[in-house]
Amino acid sequence: MYKFSRVFIAVLVLIIALSQTQALSQTRQRSQVPTEYKWKLEDLYETDQAWNRAKEKLVSQFDEIEKYKGKLAESASELLACLEFNSDISKEFGRLFSYASMKSDEDLRDSEYLAMKQELQQLGTDYSSKSAFITPEIAEMDKQKVDSFIQQEPGLKIYKMPLYDILRMKPHTLSEKEEKILAEAGLMADGPSSIFAVFSNAELPYPKIKLSDGTVAELTKAGYARYRALPNRSDRQAVFEAFWEVFNKFKGTFGTQLYANVKKDMFYARTRNYESSLHSALDQDNIPTQVYTALIENVTDNLDSFHRYLDLKKRMLDVETLKYSDVQYTYDQAEELILNSLSPLGEDYQKVVAEAFEKRWIDVYPTPGKRAGAYSNGNVYDVHPYILLNYNGQYDDVSTLAHELGHTMHSYYANKNQPYPTADYSIFVAEVASTFNEALLIHKMLEEIKDDDIRLSLLMNYLDGIKGTVFRQTQFAEFELRIHEKAESGEPLTGDVLNELYGEILKKYYGHEKGVCHIDDLYTVEWAYVPHFYYNFYVYQYATSFTASTALAEKVLGKEEGVVEKYIEFLSSGGSDYPIELLKKAGVDMTGSEPFQKTMVAMNRTMDEIEAILEKKDR
Repeated sequence: MYKFSRVFIAVLVLIIALSQTQALSQTRQRSQVPTEYKWKLEDLYETDQAWNRAKEKLVSQFDEIEKYKGKLAESASELLACLEFNSDISKEFGRLFSYASMKSDEDLRDSEYLAMKQELQQLGTDYSSKSAFITPEIAEMDKQKVDSFIQQEPGLKIYKMPLYDILRMKPHTLSEKEEKILAEAGLMADGPSSIFAVFSNAELPYPKIKLSDGTVAELTKAGYARYRALPNRSDRQAVFEAFWEVFNKFKGTFGTQLYANVKKDMFYARTRNYESSLHSALDQDNIPTQVYTALIENVTDNLDSFHRYLDLKKRMLDVETLKYSDVQYTYDQAEELILNSLSPLGEDYQKVVAEAFEKRWIDVYPTPGKRAGAYSNGNVYDVHPYILLNYNGQYDDVSTLAHELGHTMHSYYANKNQPYPTADYSIFVAEVASTFNEALLIHKMLEEIKDDDIRLSLLMNYLDGIKGTVFRQTQFAEFELRIHEKAESGEPLTGDVLNELYGEILKKYYGHEKGVCHIDDLYTVEWAYVPHFYYNFYVYQYATSFTASTALAEKVLGKEEGVVEKYIEFLSSGGSDYPIELLKKAGVDMTGSEPFQKTMVAMNRTMDEIEAILEKKDR
């Protein structure tokens, strides 16, 4: 029954409890990492030479797309032939790019793989330019004609959703010549994010500091994530100050990068005749802007619940003033714990997750030059998804692994059950699958452990998840909205302006003026650290998806009849419908406030239990 006792005991202790292997993972070179902890990219291409041969073959086919130009409305057979050819090119390109991108992410200092990735980006732009006629030609048709073509050619049925989507977005579709110009503009579009990635991951001069025990700590992103959780509070504070001082020193550079990215968003929104960058970003998935703005309003109206959480955190840590660097929990044995936590989803789901571990879908440890953070890449339709981690042995790392496995399983089921044209799903529903797994993980821990001390830690970890996913991501979403609004009204965005704006929002959320949580002015440069600000209104989906997954998880854990089957069907649906409709079929309506309110009820119920335990301990 207490199979995971070492895990749960580690959670109880608010210190880093890394094993020797985990500690070594911070310093060793990639060549020193055992093979079983590195992803197996040979499943894509055996060698770089094989990749290059596949690339040359693909490029040799690019010009063939032009034979369909001007003919799409002539017959159903021409339309089908064009769409099938385009899908084949896209599918193989995704495989090629995934290989180059993931090889580059192993060490961003390696110019060879960076060059391969850049070459693919250039080739993608070239093909997009050649195929720019497709969307305008389809948009010129009416729905009646599209429907008649689908009736004539059964093969077009799998393209029904993308065809209808093109018709829906007709007001924002340009002429062939204009679409070609926009495609060529893609050469510049990823400039800000690419510069940010290389600078912040590989070339930023991260500091080294001496800790109280004499250890020299190198504060890269992975190092900061590790050392900010040290048991000695003065060490944590020193780590905090040294790390953020570096970002503050380069706030001008980071500000220029982010402003360039905002202007890119504005360019595409204005060119396509959207009211704002927000409207442009959300319309891609047919999401009403009210979903975004209502999220910010709901969270702002419930900041008292967040402040209650911070007060509880302060009480548990027994410190007079809660410092941001105090928010830490750790534990190990991630694989076994996660596999068991996913049992409510059935043997097939668990079997595939086990395969991800066994067959090296995952790149586990941080090494010099490796891309920071974590992601799941599900773009290789005919192979399997991959996961990049920077595992440090902390609870956040285990939760992150569960999160990324949610994405991976979504991609696995979608690719297995959908034809290529409808396998790709929106980010909005993607984050439901990932945060759902996190919910099952914490539930498993709470289910197994009854000891008050350990349970207290687990309950706080659950609250940490709500804090990090609902409140923190909405804080990011509000900042992203505000910087776009400023730029769209003609106001400049400098490093100082961004510091001031981010600091204003951060202090509001954390109750700085109310004495709830002190925010050092140095931390207002955190915006420079967040890569998601380069993803065009991405982060709000973490928060909305968390509320959706909370509602779904309660149904699954409550063993509601048929709900597991509906959830697997949801994962298997890919992009076969709009995200709001897919969630409705799964049993969650995101156009109303119920999912958010259920999350707040769960949050306050958890805090009630924490307070009851603390009161019992105080007697």
